Amino acid sequence: MSDPKNPEMNPQNLQGAPSPEELEAAQFANEADAQGELAQVQAELAALQAKNAELADQYLRAQADVQNARRRADDDVSKARKFAVESFAESLLPVTDSLEAGLAIQDATPEQIREGAEATLRQLKSALERHKVIEIAPAAGTKFDPHQHQAISVVPTPGQEPNTIVGVLQKGYTIAERVLRPALVTVSSAG
Repeated sequence: MSDPKNPEMNPQNLQGAPSPEELEAAQFANEADAQGELAQVQAELAALQAKNAELADQYLRAQADVQNARRRADDDVSKARKFAVESFAESLLPVTDSLEAGLAIQDATPEQIREGAEATLRQLKSALERHKVIEIAPAAGTKFDPHQHQAISVVPTPGQEPNTIVGVLQKGYTIAERVLRPALVTVSSAG
Protein backbone atom coordinates (compact mmCIF):
# COMPACT_ATOMS: atom_id res chain seq x y z
CA MET A 1 0.00 0.00 0.00
CA SER A 2 2.82 2.30 0.53
CA ASP A 3 4.05 3.97 -2.60
CA PRO A 4 7.33 5.85 -2.18
CA LYS A 5 6.67 7.85 -5.33
CA ASN A 6 3.26 9.15 -4.20
CA PRO A 7 3.52 10.80 -0.78
CA GLU A 8 -0.26 10.88 -0.38
CA MET A 9 -0.41 7.13 -0.39
CA ASN A 10 2.10 6.96 2.43
CA PRO A 11 0.26 6.08 5.70
CA GLN A 12 2.62 8.26 7.68
CA ASN A 13 1.49 11.29 5.69
CA LEU A 14 -2.14 10.50 6.47
CA GLN A 15 -1.42 10.79 10.15
CA GLY A 16 1.57 13.06 9.90
CA ALA A 17 2.16 16.80 10.23
CA PRO A 18 -0.73 19.15 9.50
CA SER A 19 -0.72 21.06 6.29
CA PRO A 20 -0.07 24.83 6.31
CA GLU A 21 -3.76 25.43 5.65
CA GLU A 22 -4.65 23.28 8.65
CA LEU A 23 -2.11 25.11 10.79
CA GLU A 24 -3.50 28.46 9.67
CA ALA A 25 -7.07 27.33 10.36
CA ALA A 26 -6.05 25.99 13.77
CA GLN A 27 -4.21 29.22 14.60
CA PHE A 28 -7.23 31.25 13.48
CA ALA A 29 -9.52 29.04 15.63
CA ASN A 30 -7.17 29.39 18.62
CA GLU A 31 -7.05 33.17 18.16
CA ALA A 32 -10.84 33.29 17.87
CA ASP A 33 -11.16 31.15 21.02
CA ALA A 34 -8.62 33.34 22.82
CA GLN A 35 -10.44 36.49 21.72
CA GLY A 36 -13.74 34.98 22.86
CA GLU A 37 -12.24 34.02 26.21
CA LEU A 38 -10.61 37.45 26.51
CA ALA A 39 -13.93 39.14 25.76
CA GLN A 40 -15.63 36.90 28.34
CA VAL A 41 -12.94 37.62 30.96
CA GLN A 42 -13.15 41.35 30.20
CA ALA A 43 -16.95 41.21 30.58
CA GLU A 44 -16.58 39.36 33.89
CA LEU A 45 -13.96 41.89 35.02
CA ALA A 46 -16.26 44.79 34.11
CA ALA A 47 -19.14 43.14 35.99
CA LEU A 48 -16.93 42.56 39.04
CA GLN A 49 -15.67 46.16 38.91
CA ALA A 50 -19.25 47.43 38.74
CA LYS A 51 -20.23 45.18 41.67
CA ASN A 52 -17.17 46.39 43.60
CA ALA A 53 -18.11 50.02 42.98
CA GLU A 54 -21.70 49.28 44.08
CA LEU A 55 -20.51 47.57 47.28
CA ALA A 56 -18.07 50.40 48.01
CA ASP A 57 -20.93 52.90 47.60
CA GLN A 58 -23.16 50.80 49.91
CA TYR A 59 -20.35 50.62 52.47
CA LEU A 60 -19.84 54.39 52.44
CA ARG A 61 -23.59 54.96 52.81
CA ALA A 62 -23.75 52.47 55.68
CA GLN A 63 -20.82 54.23 57.39
CA ALA A 64 -22.59 57.57 57.00
CA ASP A 65 -25.82 56.06 58.39
CA VAL A 66 -23.94 54.69 61.42
CA GLN A 67 -22.31 58.05 62.07
CA ASN A 68 -25.65 59.84 61.74
CA ALA A 69 -27.34 57.35 64.07
CA ARG A 70 -24.54 57.74 66.62
CA ARG A 71 -24.78 61.53 66.44
CA ARG A 72 -28.59 61.42 66.82
CA ALA A 73 -28.28 59.06 69.80
CA ASP A 74 -25.73 61.36 71.45
CA ASP A 75 -28.04 64.32 70.85
CA ASP A 76 -30.99 62.38 72.28
CA VAL A 77 -29.03 61.45 75.41
CA SER A 78 -27.89 65.03 75.84
CA LYS A 79 -31.43 66.34 75.44
CA ALA A 80 -32.81 63.70 77.81
CA ARG A 81 -30.33 64.73 80.51
CA LYS A 82 -31.01 68.40 79.96
CA PHE A 83 -34.78 68.05 80.00
CA ALA A 84 -34.77 65.59 82.92
CA VAL A 85 -33.02 68.19 85.07
CA GLU A 86 -35.29 70.89 83.65
CA SER A 87 -38.40 68.90 84.54
CA PHE A 88 -37.11 68.19 88.05
CA ALA A 89 -36.21 71.86 88.60
CA GLU A 90 -39.63 72.92 87.30
CA SER A 91 -41.35 70.65 89.83
CA LEU A 92 -39.38 72.32 92.65
CA LEU A 93 -40.44 75.86 91.72
CA PRO A 94 -43.77 75.66 93.63
CA VAL A 95 -41.81 74.61 96.72
CA THR A 96 -39.58 77.67 96.33
CA ASP A 97 -42.66 79.86 95.86
CA SER A 98 -44.23 78.48 99.06
CA LEU A 99 -41.07 79.06 101.09
CA GLU A 100 -40.75 82.63 99.81
CA ALA A 101 -44.43 83.32 100.51
CA GLY A 102 -44.03 81.99 104.06
CA LEU A 103 -40.98 84.12 104.69
CA ALA A 104 -42.75 87.22 103.34
CA ILE A 105 -45.31 87.12 106.18
CA GLN A 106 -43.82 89.35 108.88
CA ASP A 107 -46.13 88.65 111.83
CA ALA A 108 -46.87 84.92 111.31
CA THR A 109 -47.79 82.91 114.39
CA PRO A 110 -45.85 79.74 115.22
CA GLU A 111 -48.93 77.73 114.20
CA GLN A 112 -49.05 79.45 110.80
CA ILE A 113 -45.33 78.87 110.27
CA ARG A 114 -45.77 75.19 111.16
CA GLU A 115 -48.77 74.78 108.84
CA GLY A 116 -46.85 76.49 106.01
CA ALA A 117 -43.77 74.31 106.60
CA GLU A 118 -45.91 71.14 106.59
CA ALA A 119 -47.66 72.21 103.35
CA THR A 120 -44.31 73.02 101.75
CA LEU A 121 -42.89 69.66 102.87
CA ARG A 122 -45.88 67.89 101.27
CA GLN A 123 -45.19 69.79 98.03
CA LEU A 124 -41.54 68.81 98.14
CA LYS A 125 -42.30 65.12 98.81
CA SER A 126 -44.84 65.13 95.98
CA ALA A 127 -42.29 66.66 93.58
CA LEU A 128 -39.68 64.07 94.58
CA GLU A 129 -42.12 61.18 94.15
CA ARG A 130 -43.11 62.40 90.67
CA HIS A 131 -39.45 62.00 89.75
CA LYS A 132 -39.16 58.52 91.31
CA VAL A 133 -37.31 59.70 94.44
CA ILE A 134 -38.85 57.50 97.14
CA GLU A 135 -38.22 57.51 100.91
CA ILE A 136 -36.56 54.64 102.69
CA ALA A 137 -38.03 54.82 106.19
CA PRO A 138 -38.11 51.30 107.64
CA ALA A 139 -40.38 50.65 110.60
CA ALA A 140 -38.95 49.36 113.88
CA GLY A 141 -38.63 45.58 113.77
CA THR A 142 -37.95 45.49 110.02
CA LYS A 143 -35.10 43.19 108.98
CA PHE A 144 -31.85 45.09 108.35
CA ASP A 145 -31.05 45.29 104.61
CA PRO A 146 -27.46 46.41 103.91
CA HIS A 147 -28.48 47.42 100.38
CA GLN A 148 -30.90 50.06 101.67
CA HIS A 149 -29.83 50.71 105.27
CA GLN A 150 -26.63 51.80 106.95
CA ALA A 151 -26.22 50.73 110.57
CA ILE A 152 -24.91 53.58 112.73
CA SER A 153 -25.00 51.66 115.97
CA VAL A 154 -25.91 48.28 117.36
CA VAL A 155 -27.82 48.17 120.63
CA PRO A 156 -29.01 45.26 122.77
CA THR A 157 -32.79 45.13 122.54
CA PRO A 158 -34.52 42.51 124.68
CA GLY A 159 -37.46 40.87 122.97
CA GLN A 160 -36.37 41.87 119.46
CA GLU A 161 -34.65 39.61 116.95
CA PRO A 162 -31.01 40.37 116.12
CA ASN A 163 -30.30 42.42 112.98
CA THR A 164 -33.63 44.17 113.03
CA ILE A 165 -34.08 47.91 112.96
CA VAL A 166 -34.65 49.60 116.29
CA GLY A 167 -34.87 53.19 115.04
CA VAL A 168 -34.27 55.44 112.03
CA LEU A 169 -31.86 58.33 112.56
CA GLN A 170 -32.16 59.66 108.99
CA LYS A 171 -34.40 58.56 106.14
CA GLY A 172 -32.82 57.24 102.99
CA TYR A 173 -33.96 57.65 99.40
CA THR A 174 -34.03 55.66 96.21
CA ILE A 175 -34.25 57.05 92.72
CA ALA A 176 -35.69 54.77 90.05
CA GLU A 177 -35.13 51.78 92.38
CA ARG A 178 -31.45 52.65 92.93
CA VAL A 179 -30.29 53.76 96.36
CA LEU A 180 -29.55 57.46 96.35
CA ARG A 181 -28.83 57.55 100.07
CA PRO A 182 -29.23 54.65 102.54
CA ALA A 183 -31.34 55.11 105.64
CA LEU A 184 -29.19 55.61 108.76
CA VAL A 185 -30.51 53.16 111.34
CA THR A 186 -29.87 51.66 114.74
CA VAL A 187 -29.87 47.85 114.70
CA SER A 188 -30.57 45.31 117.46
CA SER A 189 -27.75 43.05 118.56
CA ALA A 190 -27.85 39.33 119.30
CA GLY A 191 -29.14 38.74 122.81
